[in-house]
Amino acid sequence: MKKKVVLIHGYNKSSKDMLPLKKNMERLGYECILVDLPLRFKEVDYCTSVFEKKIKGLLRNLNSNEKISIIGHSTGGLIIRYYLSKTKYIDKIGRCVLIATPNKGSQLADIASRFSKVFINILKTLKSLTTEEIKKLGIKEVKNVEIGAIAGNNNNLLLGKLLKEENDGRVRVSSVKYKGLKDFIILPYGHKEIHHKFKTAKLVDSFIRNGKFYGD
Repeated sequence: MKKKVVLIHGYNKSSKDMLPLKKNMERLGYECILVDLPLRFKEVDYCTSVFEKKIKGLLRNLNSNEKISIIGHSTGGLIIRYYLSKTKYIDKIGRCVLIATPNKGSQLADIASRFSKVFINILKTLKSLTTEEIKKLGIKEVKNVEIGAIAGNNNNLLLGKLLKEENDGRVRVSSVKYKGLKDFIILPYGHKEIHHKFKTAKLVDSFIRNGKFYGD
């Protein structure tokens, strides 16, 4: 039986952005489930509730000894962490992977918030990514689900020039890494490409199977 994984897209994207990762994970023997979330005009907590409803049936229909892993790109990773902190189906969740996720907040979102309150209040997902709002979520770490995180450090995007620290053009490496991760690795990719690379998929596969990011 193939291992099941749910793929969650990032801010201002749809499930289409996860199709390359889906294809790569299927090459590695997985069954992939895509979800679409309103990650533009809605807050992270609201989007997490939508996600919870979308996968409830899937979790209920798993075999007694079967677990499902969840992989999220960017904001999708925050959905995973917030979901894990509140779900009653925690025993059905296997290892999870966050790819280029601003776990400590997005410095670009902070800049946007200072620049225009009107703008940030319309794009509510972006507001949710500010350092202050992520702290307000009060995400609780779960001990019985292992989480790994992958960061990129190829600053190949214009907005990335506003970030002084090592980053992927959107998210600082230091924001992806946080205490409580089972494993962490940095790849030489940018924010918009990192989840499309086969090398990333291979590392995700390694973590799901072994709890470690084993390289080539």
